[in-house]
Amino acid sequence: MSIEINNESGVEVDEEDLVALAAHVLAAMEVNPLAELSILAVDEETMTQHHEKWMGEPGPTDVLAFPMDELRPGGGGGARGDADSPADPALLGDVVLCPQVAAKQATEAGHSTQDELELLTTHGILHLLGYDHAEPEEHKEMFGLQARLLESWRAR
Repeated sequence: MSIEINNESGVEVDEEDLVALAAHVLAAMEVNPLAELSILAVDEETMTQHHEKWMGEPGPTDVLAFPMDELRPGGGGGARGDADSPADPALLGDVVLCPQVAAKQATEAGHSTQDELELLTTHGILHLLGYDHAEPEEHKEMFGLQARLLESWRAR
């Protein structure tokens, strides 16, 4: 798996941990090992610009996902396709994180900023794989899967 991370946020981020987590999530979701993923950490101003431009919503957000390639039919379970074979190799896209927003949310949730960044990275990857949470059933499925992936990551 090719996972690149760039930290342009001005805040220290455990990049090795996030790359290892992303590899864990993609493997658990049976994404082809040749797939490519980019993780980008940005500051609040940059995240605000992205959030307003791409989502039409004001202010910064915690995570955005920008899919690049559609996962092709016949792919693995992570591609929301046939679970018998891994998804075709693809440039999955970009997960954009805002560590400053994550730090605020972590304080409110009573856990570390790194725990929040792990949650947001997992959440962003699931969006790249076609999961959403707009409808109650989708929300239940996505957040349940997210919790299971994080639990397996932390139990390793």
